[in-house]
Amino acid sequence: MNYIQAVDQIDSERLISLPAPFTRWFAEKGWQPRRHQLELLARAEAGESTLLIAPTGAGKTLAGFLPSLTDLTRRGKMPPGSAFTGIHTLYVSPLKALAVDIERNLMKPVQEMGLPVTVENRTGDTPVSKRQRQKLSPPDILLTTPEQVALLIANGEAERFFKDLRYIIFDELHSLVTSKRGHMLSLGLARLRRLAPKLQTIGLSATVAEPLELQKWLVAQADGEERHAGIVTVEGGAKPDISILSTEERIPWSGHSAKYAIPDVYKQLLEHQTTLLFVNTRSQAEMLFQELWTANDDNLPIALHHGSLDVGQRRKVEAAMAANRLRAVVATSTLDLGIDWGDVDLVIHVGAPKGASRLAQRIGRANHRMDEPSKAILVPANRFEVMECQAALDANYIGAQDTPPIGRGALDVLAQHVLGMACAEPFDMLELYDEIISASPYADLPWETFERVVDFVATGGYALRTYERYARIRKTREGRWRVSNPQVAQQYRLNSGTIVESPMLNLKMVKRGEGGRIGRGGATLGKMEEYFFEQLSPGDTFIFSGKVLRFEGIRENEALASQAYSNDPKIPSYAGGKFPLSTYLADQVRSMLDDPDRWHRLPDQVRDWLAIQKEKSILPKRDELLIETFPRGSRCYMVAYPFEGRLAHQTLGMLLTRRLERSGAKPLGFVATDYSLGIWGLEDMGRMISSGRLSLSELFDEDMLGDDLESWLDESFLLKRTFRNCAVIAGLIERRHPGKEKSGRQVTVSADLIYDVLRTHEPDHILLQATRQDAATGLLDIGRLGDMLKRIKGHITHRPLEHISPLAVPVMLEIGKEHVHGEAQDHLLAEAADDLIAEALE
Repeated sequence: MNYIQAVDQIDSERLISLPAPFTRWFAEKGWQPRRHQLELLARAEAGESTLLIAPTGAGKTLAGFLPSLTDLTRRGKMPPGSAFTGIHTLYVSPLKALAVDIERNLMKPVQEMGLPVTVENRTGDTPVSKRQRQKLSPPDILLTTPEQVALLIANGEAERFFKDLRYIIFDELHSLVTSKRGHMLSLGLARLRRLAPKLQTIGLSATVAEPLELQKWLVAQADGEERHAGIVTVEGGAKPDISILSTEERIPWSGHSAKYAIPDVYKQLLEHQTTLLFVNTRSQAEMLFQELWTANDDNLPIALHHGSLDVGQRRKVEAAMAANRLRAVVATSTLDLGIDWGDVDLVIHVGAPKGASRLAQRIGRANHRMDEPSKAILVPANRFEVMECQAALDANYIGAQDTPPIGRGALDVLAQHVLGMACAEPFDMLELYDEIISASPYADLPWETFERVVDFVATGGYALRTYERYARIRKTREGRWRVSNPQVAQQYRLNSGTIVESPMLNLKMVKRGEGGRIGRGGATLGKMEEYFFEQLSPGDTFIFSGKVLRFEGIRENEALASQAYSNDPKIPSYAGGKFPLSTYLADQVRSMLDDPDRWHRLPDQVRDWLAIQKEKSILPKRDELLIETFPRGSRCYMVAYPFEGRLAHQTLGMLLTRRLERSGAKPLGFVATDYSLGIWGLEDMGRMISSGRLSLSELFDEDMLGDDLESWLDESFLLKRTFRNCAVIAGLIERRHPGKEKSGRQVTVSADLIYDVLRTHEPDHILLQATRQDAATGLLDIGRLGDMLKRIKGHITHRPLEHISPLAVPVMLEIGKEHVHGEAQDHLLAEAADDLIAEALE
């Protein structure tokens, strides 16, 4: 046995033993184990769970697997005829592709060292035959995803399968824990601790805002006291080389496509060996890929990678990247994480990253060598995004992080887990409760709430308990809970998971009859994402396919609309990024606007834009809300600059238009971006404010989150759609049945009927509670909106103007943009933009 003593971070008295194959392998490669790799091994051998935070290229993956590989090497290969041996190590990745990639990269040193270790992956793409074989003959190391962990622990053979589990490695931990997938995984970890009491956890992460939260997540919580895993932090690593695209082209004042930059982006592809181009949405990925393909006069091998593509196509792209056969890949978040794609020497981020941590994560995909800088270029799509990109760049250099908090455990996920545990074996309520509250997202779960969740799984709740189909678990004579019948377990396996795809609704044109009756016939105009219609109340007008339409309601999987005779759609369609602007970057953009000394790093075009704004109006202070009012044509406009992200702004727009209606301002509509909110109406809102008829302090009072919010939610379809997602995750509505899958229409009809029953007969139902929590934190961003209203209290500045200001042009250009299609309309839009800009510069 050879011994290597680590220095500095490891106690000088502690010796770390590495088996001979490892020391030979390091020597043959001309390497030495890094301090953090040996420290993590030392902590593991001392029985400690640990979080490793290290930059890209620091050897996190090898560090994470080193305790497992050394332990398995000492154990040796199990001789034939030995008793059944369960898996030794479980590796959990947020992405299927990452699990596949790790298998490829891990097998190389295992084979080079000749280690007696078997490694396999298990994802949703793994054939059923292979999954069944793995249960009978498990590998030593299983690489998998959160969904597969949930299925494995819900199996009757779980105790046998996991009895020998020693380590569980969570890769890209920061990405795993902040969603409902993370809540599901935390409950799975709690069960694995019971099945394997000696289990140790290892968390790997490159970008973390609150390490203590992750340290807490990794270990069991008990007795109301916070417990934390150990932590190993790797400092240093070469600072990334990040720049904002330098271009002679005119940077647009508005928009999301960044088409202006295609020639400059293509030039970068020619100058680099392999480039990874990130965008925020699948539609942006498709558009960018087509634009690059059109510009590809040199026939460069360019590929596309996003979650909607066929798995076979994605695997071909991944294999080609690993073999360095591609010059460029356009991707969404499917390639965000720690996959080592050959020799990527440049990352281009098209559009603002919306978060400092997201940018750091994506930059880390270039150059997987710790001591050499990753190179990245940011391509802002508009002038506001230039400032956001600069703020993200600055944040990256100082190491600022803005990963979202873990949050309180979701109740619909808990209901799914309770059913899964009953599928595994009959459970005792008190024992299961103790297990669940050991998971950090559920550490504060009240016993009464847990009782209500179990009752929901057992009966569907008070209003549904007369229906046999909702009785999924029953109590045995011994007082334990088991599944009602084997079909329940089969349905659980088909429907488990927390990812609910956003459905599309057919938009149908209908006619209004006498008394306002809505007819059933009518032409189908197309499809739109359901989230758009969730915001609307009957009577709202919007634009689609060049028509102004009046929203009449939702019937099954159809949105109904009638012809509206108005040039002022109340709610124009919104085309925005997938991710909302992070709170940190929003604050940094406000700071930049408030500090001209920071403008020297911005392009001349943007500096001039801000200087003219300062001359024509004013620039908002960091902690104030600027309100501009101005007339244009026959309409009067109010533009607010909260910089709180589109979700919070959309909710604010809905609530403000209700208040303005009551005040007599006759609002006609609004549009929201990540940075600002524009409202237009018939009355001169600027004059109303100046005369005292309209009080801005009252208009933006925090009480709008009370009755106004409740009233709007009652009228809109938003809660009904949120309920459907919660009902699907909780297992009340099943998407899949043996041999068939429910259509979106069938799921919607079932959910709508149940929602109406519960609202009428059991308004405090546990799923309605979960629905309101989801809406407040996700679709509405109520917490962030509330924080903004507190921040601006007493700090609202009104600037009445005769003309539109430069800062208002971007949001004004969003008005009605959705219905513009084709080159002719693009030309008309460009002319309209030129008119607005000319007016702002007068």
